[in-house]
Amino acid sequence: MWRGRCCRLLLGCAPRPGPGVLKGTGRGRGYAPPAERKRFYQNVSISQGEGGFEINLDHRKLKTPQAKLFTVPSEALAIAVATEWDSQKDTIKFYTMHLTTLCNTALDNPTQRSKAQLIRAAVKFLETDTVCYRVEEPSALAELQKNEWDPIIAWAEKRYNVAIGSSTSIMGPNIPASTRDTFSSHLASYNMWALQGIEYVITQLKSLILSMGLIDRHITVEKAVLLSRLEEEYQIQRWGKVEWAHDYDLCELRARAAAGTLFVHLCSESSTVKHKLLQD
Repeated sequence: MWRGRCCRLLLGCAPRPGPGVLKGTGRGRGYAPPAERKRFYQNVSISQGEGGFEINLDHRKLKTPQAKLFTVPSEALAIAVATEWDSQKDTIKFYTMHLTTLCNTALDNPTQRSKAQLIRAAVKFLETDTVCYRVEEPSALAELQKNEWDPIIAWAEKRYNVAIGSSTSIMGPNIPASTRDTFSSHLASYNMWALQGIEYVITQLKSLILSMGLIDRHITVEKAVLLSRLEEEYQIQRWGKVEWAHDYDLCELRARAAAGTLFVHLCSESSTVKHKLLQD
């Protein structure tokens, strides 16, 4: 039952960091395993241990690339990860296992960053946020950016009670310190696991504003990806596309953004709490 609920969001294309290894294999100390390997297990299950929920491949426990026991904080997330492993066919395609990779990052924290550092990194994206940078020419693209990006900026300004704006200058808009502080306070209401997911979504969409709109359920994955690729889509409409390459890139970005968003929600303690924090 759980496999059917999750696999629509989980299947797709993604980057190729390694999702994990098993106890006793002696492999996977880094994050660069083979892109694929033959499936070596029959059954996937989850079990609850002292530290949370674990993933079992047959009778073996999944481990992270740094050889830590693969343990996640919620049953829902464990089910989603198990779905990724159960969805693999004869060959394990590690680069499709978005949630497993995010869990490994949260568990191993390979860059050893603190919660404050994750928040600063996310807020820093405001300086180069995709939807804040505009062109003056060609006029058709400038008009498209205004029509498509202004509404999401207006939503963010109202939702978080901040000033953001946009600019055609190479220096970008002047983001007030109060806006940065508001986003920092909001992000601080998330736990470390969810922050890893938020940063992941931001790096895919190249936009904090689009990412928060997506995570806040204001826009869909498809809409967020379209807005993040607006200039590219404009060029495709004008000059045409490389049929397989552009379609693959679109599929890949949607899959990553969807997985990151799902990861945030499965790791968040309570969206009600975060909504209340914004109103206080």
